[in-house]
Amino acid sequence: MSFIEDIKQRAKQDIKTIILPEAEDKRVLEAASKVIKEGFAKVILIGDKEQVENDIKENNIDLTGVEIIDIKTSTRKQEYSQKLFELRQAKGMTEEEASKLIEEPIYYGMMMLKLGEADGLVSGAAHSTSNTLRPALQILKTAPNTKLVSAFFVMCVPNCEYGEHGTFVYGDSGLVENPNSDELSEIAISSAKSFKNLVGAEPKVAMLSYSTYGSAKSELTEKVIEATKLVKEKNPDLIVDGELQVDAAIIPEVSKSKAPGSIVEGNANVLIFPDLNAGNIGYKLTQRLAKAEAYGPLCQGIAKPVNDLSRGCSADDIAGVVAITAVQAAQN
Repeated sequence: MSFIEDIKQRAKQDIKTIILPEAEDKRVLEAASKVIKEGFAKVILIGDKEQVENDIKENNIDLTGVEIIDIKTSTRKQEYSQKLFELRQAKGMTEEEASKLIEEPIYYGMMMLKLGEADGLVSGAAHSTSNTLRPALQILKTAPNTKLVSAFFVMCVPNCEYGEHGTFVYGDSGLVENPNSDELSEIAISSAKSFKNLVGAEPKVAMLSYSTYGSAKSELTEKVIEATKLVKEKNPDLIVDGELQVDAAIIPEVSKSKAPGSIVEGNANVLIFPDLNAGNIGYKLTQRLAKAEAYGPLCQGIAKPVNDLSRGCSADDIAGVVAITAVQAAQN
């Protein structure tokens, strides 16, 4: 069974309600239909109801069982606006600003999530990452005992002997541009937890660099070395090593040569990139050259499950992220 099929089966064991606040996008409607048909989550769409109904008819999409919320006619709009004002007034938000923001589907959806009226939210098919994460951090804030919100991808490489049968977590490949050593250590710890929760196997973390065990020395390598040290101090039971070049991280034979005695032993399944340049390039190369399935950017460290989408995503991609979000909600 593939990673995403396993996730869907797990989601069916505890049905959660996921908000999709981009109902004017045809891909989102198609994804909602797939989710309901396969029965692994409930879906709430937020958008212009008249347009949605027209799109349903024109494209022959079955959305039976999907709740559609039109903010223009919502009886909860004033209540949500007031609660948003109460949450943000200390930061300078006025009642007028809150009233205007709640007209935006992403803010309306986040307030539903905040008040426990849904379990997770997936956005980004038609909006930037910042447009998804800004309201999440303003309204939901970070999870307990979490210092940093970061993003990761689940990469599923076909016919691959490395990682966990070809499955990896790549972090951070979508959000934190240039983490310092402490931030990099937090990304590693969060990514290991995400791997354990979603893949179900023991995480083996490689802190990646262009150097292995001091083969080169610079500020860049020192950052990774210090981050590795911090991870070990914060989580002594975690299997983690660095700094490692990627071949020493994922190929046992290379590990024996370049990193003898490494606790990871060339079996890394969680790859931590030193900055967003490397992480983004790495996931796109894997996706395009190895024809890997890439799920993300998925978020970690937010109080409730909120996940971003690539604006180039397909309906199947969206449905897959809905399933992942449902599983995250069940574990939350």
